[in-house]
Amino acid sequence: MADATPEFSADATDTSQADRQSTRRTWLIRLGLVVIVLAVIWAAWYLLVGRNHVSTDNAYVNAEIAQVTPLISAQAVDVLVRDTQAVKRGDILVKLDPTNARIAIAQAEADLAEAKRRFRQTVATSGSLSAQVDARGADIVQSRAQLATAQADYDKARIDLQRREALVSDGAVSGDEVTSARKGFAAAKAALDLAKAGVTMAQATREAAGGQLAANEALVRGSTIDTDPAVMASQAKLDSARLDLDRAVIRAPIDGVVTKRQVQIGQRVAQGSPIMTIVPLAQVYVDANFKERQLRQVKVGMPVKVVSDLYGGDVVYHGKVAGFAGGTGSSMSLIPAQNATGNWIKVVQRVPLRIELDPKELAAHPLRVGLSMEVDIDLSGN
Repeated sequence: MADATPEFSADATDTSQADRQSTRRTWLIRLGLVVIVLAVIWAAWYLLVGRNHVSTDNAYVNAEIAQVTPLISAQAVDVLVRDTQAVKRGDILVKLDPTNARIAIAQAEADLAEAKRRFRQTVATSGSLSAQVDARGADIVQSRAQLATAQADYDKARIDLQRREALVSDGAVSGDEVTSARKGFAAAKAALDLAKAGVTMAQATREAAGGQLAANEALVRGSTIDTDPAVMASQAKLDSARLDLDRAVIRAPIDGVVTKRQVQIGQRVAQGSPIMTIVPLAQVYVDANFKERQLRQVKVGMPVKVVSDLYGGDVVYHGKVAGFAGGTGSSMSLIPAQNATGNWIKVVQRVPLRIELDPKELAAHPLRVGLSMEVDIDLSGN
């Protein structure tokens, strides 16, 4: 009995080891079968689905935000919105002090009235100058009549002098008569020269009046009180002043949510300086950065599924590829990478794609700019 016990123990040990090895082989075979099945399933999924999809989690929500900037410099007298407030296009955001704009309007109105008065005065001056031209024409006629009279007196005095001088040798006339005739002739000649000068002067005066009339007519020819250049310039200044008054009320340029409000009541805002931002949540899109090798088959218009970290996988957005960026992300960075070195190493680049989302889905589950997204593009879609 003492010799049989060790033999029995050795047999039991060998049987236990054999059972463990058999069990291990069984589990290894099962594990191998599971791995093979999973590999087959993955291969089938890749052949049927996976190869027709490209995805990335390097994607973020973006939007064409609107910077609200005052177009005039003035003091803010009322701020009607706050951060996170939803606004509609045309809603009043800020009211600026309109005092300076109203003063400018009053000055522009006065300048416009003065310009119209000057135009009417110029038109009236043309009528006065036209009458002066007619009067100068009458002066010419009168001067010519005086010239004709002086010419006749001159001819008569010349003939009288010639007759008396011819009778002097015969003693038929006295020396006093001859002297008197000579004086009369000299006076007639002087009167004739004076009449000629009067005609020349009258003609010159008429030409001067005609020149003044032409110059004045040039100021109003083809113009009315509404189309006169000076009146139009004054009207433009008035319109600009009225526009500045309208700009004293700052309105929302688009529908969206107010963000980064930087204006307070009493603050003097500068023209062109941003005072707030409006984000159009109904028009947000996704910028997805894909590796360059992933874009071999991607085309504009392909369907896209997008999931947001904000809502999780329960909310799936549907959209389409709207377009490709003009360059890779690194090339568009503030300091582009410079690879012209001897130790250059190739780095896979990413190209931004714009994904447009369904507006109805955006309305049901609004997104915010900057949120992380997961994008999946269906390469089999059109």
